[in-house]
Amino acid sequence: MLAEVKNQDQECALLSLEVLIVEGRYVPGDRLPPERELMAKLGLTRTRLRGALDELERSGRIWRHVGKGTFLTAGTSDRVKETIRQITPMQMMRARLSLEPSLAREAALNASAETMARISLCLSRAASAETWDEYEAGDDVFHRSIAEASNNVLLLALFDQLNQVRRAVAWASVNRRSTYPPHDHASFAEHNRIATAIENRAPASAQTAMREHLISVSARLFKED
Repeated sequence: MLAEVKNQDQECALLSLEVLIVEGRYVPGDRLPPERELMAKLGLTRTRLRGALDELERSGRIWRHVGKGTFLTAGTSDRVKETIRQITPMQMMRARLSLEPSLAREAALNASAETMARISLCLSRAASAETWDEYEAGDDVFHRSIAEASNNVLLLALFDQLNQVRRAVAWASVNRRSTYPPHDHASFAEHNRIATAIENRAPASAQTAMREHLISVSARLFKED
């Protein structure tokens, strides 16, 4: 029981750190704030913060240099940046539709108890979001958690590359009617269906649920006033 609580605390610490990275709009190559500042911002002990940083380093998402600080992994080349400038939001959604349903399928086949607990934590965090930025940060972590649950480092690397591009694509055409997601926001139920299918080890259902979710997201994003 104690070990389970400890694991949950560490998952919360990692999730808090990831949300800070997304909300702070840090990009590859940026240096993160020093540990003391991160501890104060996130309300974490040094042990829990370092555990979260260790996990990000193991997954190749940060690198640390003694005396210089902690950095997100290296930025994109000029050629890739030029490609990003040519990508439209609709093209990005089609790219997600090509990859993420398959990731959900693989997650249903390979998710561990730890990654399932992480996905569940993401659901509750998103449901309590008080702003769209906070929700979207949690949504980002939810989708990456599914990629992690695939237990396939190549697929995870592909997801990270796609997600890096997704953050850079201009979303100026997307507007929101409210300052925060309503309690009946469709993505909550859609995320729950994806998570339930993964937990039930139902790969076909997980794949379908993710595809339907992304189609629904696309319809909402490009039709809102």
